[in-house]
Amino acid sequence: QVQLVESGGGLVQAGGSLRLSCAASGRSISSYTMYWFRQAPGKEREFVARISWSGGIPYYADSVKGRFTISRDSAKNTMYLQMNSLKPEDTAVYYCAAGISDYRYWGQGTQVTVSS
Repeated sequence: QVQLVESGGGLVQAGGSLRLSCAASGRSISSYTMYWFRQAPGKEREFVARISWSGGIPYYADSVKGRFTISRDSAKNTMYLQMNSLKPEDTAVYYCAAGISDYRYWGQGTQVTVSS
């Protein structure tokens, strides 16, 4: 089992920044791919970014490319999402997920609210 705990959400003005964290515990995630998803009120959950825990090129949704940066710290077993130039349309609950060939493990989510 893998436990994922997100933190770092909050209220920020448009144009501001936040950094989300996703702390992983339990079994080794060295072979996992890590993801960030988000879900806005009344909308379906959507992919934001992914990164392989073993390295490799991160991948982003077009809507966040150039503004968000995904990274991970192996020593801390923690993944991050640095969010810059935030827009009101970025308002959502942000979830981290992990899996080898699926999204097997999910965190509980952290709320990000961007005011205009």
